[in-house]
Amino acid sequence: MEFVDLRQQYRRRKAYIDARIQAVLDHGRFILGPEVQELEVRLAKRVGARHCVSSASGTDALLMALMALGIGPNHEVITTPFTFIATAEMITLLGARPVFVDIERGSYNIDPNLIEPAITPLTRAILPVNLYGQPAELEAVNRIAARHGLTVIEDAAQSFGALYRGKHSGNLGAIGCTSFFPSKPLGCYGDGGACFTNDDHLAGTLRELRNHGQLARYRHSRVGINGRLDTLQAAVLLAKLEFFDEELAARSEIADRYTALLQHVVRTPRVLPDRSSAWAQYTIEVPDRPIVEQALQAGGIPTAVHYPLPLHLQAVYAGLSLEMGWFPGSFPVAEAASERVLSLPLHPYLRPGEIEHVAESLREALHGPLGDEAMNLRR
Repeated sequence: MEFVDLRQQYRRRKAYIDARIQAVLDHGRFILGPEVQELEVRLAKRVGARHCVSSASGTDALLMALMALGIGPNHEVITTPFTFIATAEMITLLGARPVFVDIERGSYNIDPNLIEPAITPLTRAILPVNLYGQPAELEAVNRIAARHGLTVIEDAAQSFGALYRGKHSGNLGAIGCTSFFPSKPLGCYGDGGACFTNDDHLAGTLRELRNHGQLARYRHSRVGINGRLDTLQAAVLLAKLEFFDEELAARSEIADRYTALLQHVVRTPRVLPDRSSAWAQYTIEVPDRPIVEQALQAGGIPTAVHYPLPLHLQAVYAGLSLEMGWFPGSFPVAEAASERVLSLPLHPYLRPGEIEHVAESLREALHGPLGDEAMNLRR
């Protein structure tokens, strides 16, 4: 069993993908070729944004967004400690300070009720993360930002394809950033990402930033990066867009099946009624995770942990945590989640029998010989 089965996806969709790749090989415009522009138009239309600016990775998308807003030394950006490090890493890379606030118990997303107390005169932006595919409470975050003159950057790396109160993820803040890492719901065959915005000036700035700050060829208006999406990756994404909605529906059906089988066994994900999830991961909570992982591995079931250590407890942020007075226990919801979360295999081609095998193996892990200790902790 594969955690994410990209090979099966390719075998089933080979004609779409090969044709798009061959077109690029034939015309030879490998950097900012026509597929890049076509992809940006189609993605912008899909999320309902005026502009899409593609990038070389989701990490570059975050970096470009922060740079476009002028984030730098002596600035703070409020975000969550329960995310992949790229979210905070790009803030730090620009010399600014990530300021963490805890997450909600149900969604694992940033808790809007904790944002306002964290705002200081140095705060310039709020960067909520849509973890596991479900958008954060962006309406509340946007209201807080408006009251304080701050900008919201939506980290939609895991939620492209999801909806929040009728609006598409990626178009829920001043800038939305997403990732097309291969394992994402819409993934290319390498790194890739995009920024979305309705602001014409920001869009122009983002386009300059991703191409070495060029206003025109060899005319540089600002310091930028090499953040361009390869044409070949754009071609792959265009091919996959043809069946993306079908795969999103399949992900949702698989998640529903998991939940039906597991809701009385473990803590299962809960999608709030005013939004949907792209189901980038199906993440449960289990007691004594190593025992459960061992049992599932013995049954040929791959798992992953997203994420085993909150950012404020990472070695790289030891100095920041000391400066800010953060310690184990400072963000109790994030820390508790990091000890218990476990992501199960989920991809559009997972078969019903495989889902049932995962569920049955999980029940056995919690109730069988290997699970005795886990069950004691669960009680």
